[in-house]
Amino acid sequence: MKLSQFTDIGLRTLIYLTQPARQEPFTIRQMAAELNVSTHHLIKVVSFMARQGWILTFRGHNGGVKLARSPADYKLGTVIRTLEERADNAHQLVNCHTPACPLSSNCKLKSLLQDAINNFTSYLEQYTLADAVRNPQALSGLMYIPVVNV
Repeated sequence: MKLSQFTDIGLRTLIYLTQPARQEPFTIRQMAAELNVSTHHLIKVVSFMARQGWILTFRGHNGGVKLARSPADYKLGTVIRTLEERADNAHQLVNCHTPACPLSSNCKLKSLLQDAINNFTSYLEQYTLADAVRNPQALSGLMYIPVVNV
């Protein structure tokens, strides 16, 4: 099993935002550079997570991104399930339709794999974003690249 790129960037973003509070929120450009991800992809992920109420975004000269709640309030199972569903269902473990599989009438593999995914995300419900961060203070050592908001 492999998580989608959308989910990977979403998890990286949430972990990144657990860094100690700063005077100004983190900018998209700064985050993209430090996380080594495309600004374009990060914008899509941040926009989606803002609609979920997971993060707050601010426009303007002092704009940026920050967590909406405490890291302990984000259940990893819920986060991963929601991000994977948003990935446009393009991330399927088994595709029985394109091309049409002649075994589909006698095959239970897809349902077994779906059960495994459900167990995976259910297991992760016992963990939070706070659990995924070994030491929030250690993240403050990431390379800081000042970025002027445009």
